[in-house]
Amino acid sequence: MRGMSKPVPALDYLAKPAEHAPRPICVLFGDEPFLKRQALARLRAAVLAGHDAEFSSTSFAGPTVTLSAVLDELSTLAMFGGGERLVVIDQADDFVTRYRAELERYVEHPKTNSVLVLDVASWPSNTRLFKAVAGTGLTIECKFPAAARLQKWLIAWTKEQYHARLEAEAAETLIDLVEPELGLFDSELSKLALLAGAEGVIRAELVREVVGGWRTRTTWEMLDLAAGGNARQALVELDHLLSAGEVPISILAQIGSTLRRFAAAARLIEQAEAAGRRLSLRQALESAGFKAFTLSKAESQLRQIGRVRAARLYRWLLDADLALKGASSSPPRGRLVLERLLIRLSAAAASSPLQPSARS
Repeated sequence: MRGMSKPVPALDYLAKPAEHAPRPICVLFGDEPFLKRQALARLRAAVLAGHDAEFSSTSFAGPTVTLSAVLDELSTLAMFGGGERLVVIDQADDFVTRYRAELERYVEHPKTNSVLVLDVASWPSNTRLFKAVAGTGLTIECKFPAAARLQKWLIAWTKEQYHARLEAEAAETLIDLVEPELGLFDSELSKLALLAGAEGVIRAELVREVVGGWRTRTTWEMLDLAAGGNARQALVELDHLLSAGEVPISILAQIGSTLRRFAAAARLIEQAEAAGRRLSLRQALESAGFKAFTLSKAESQLRQIGRVRAARLYRWLLDADLALKGASSSPPRGRLVLERLLIRLSAAAASSPLQPSARS
């Protein structure tokens, strides 16, 4: 076994992917979906080659896939395509829990010419599996960056992806206005670059005009209404956004960051209870990333959503994202996907809400 290596921050990996070659097992961990998508895209490009390489790539849903199915896929060469094989396990936390011992053995003797990628929310450093992967694999930490690193990334990303110059003050303004999810920043930057004019300079005035507009406010009002139980008015606000030209996948990206934090808070409470510890709802929400001035409202909204549905938010968001990128990509079908999500949020809880011990 090689010496243990530390997890690579995703921004470092994306900046210099050639310095971190894919290993037989790679782990993407953290709660930043944009970074995971970008890192996975770089891994795919490094592992797969040729116009028919996608025949050598397979993705599984972690909650339902079996280890035998994964091992069969890692061992099987595609009829088309060639070179290495890539197998990705999405939402792999449950998969890791079920097959931890088997995965520890697999890391010691992985399949040749195959790369297994585990996409997990958490990756505890005190486990044998963590240490085994640190010795022979590649671990990429996909977490939201600190403010100073974020500002530098925004400026560099704008230049690299959109061939525009984002001024430092404009970057600071963007950070103040946008919810903390890199996918939302990327979406806003794409619009700002188009509006920057021939000189291609994005200034703070443009950011305040475009990002701080009524559409952003309407999106958050819609989410507030749904999380507060008012499905009817939430659907009215959704109609306003779609009628104004907003696309469903952009709306989902904006509300997804908040919903993921609700899901993270519920998971933290469940983990604390399982460990016999007491964690208040406010503490869980704060740890999940809610700002201090939003905590009171977030407490009320998470209680309305309830324990059972909060635990399902990750799955609902994944289903909605896949639908909007697949069979429901057209605007009419996309509307139905968002309506279903808002109604699920707004409906009366089907089972007991968060336990009183977690509310104090």
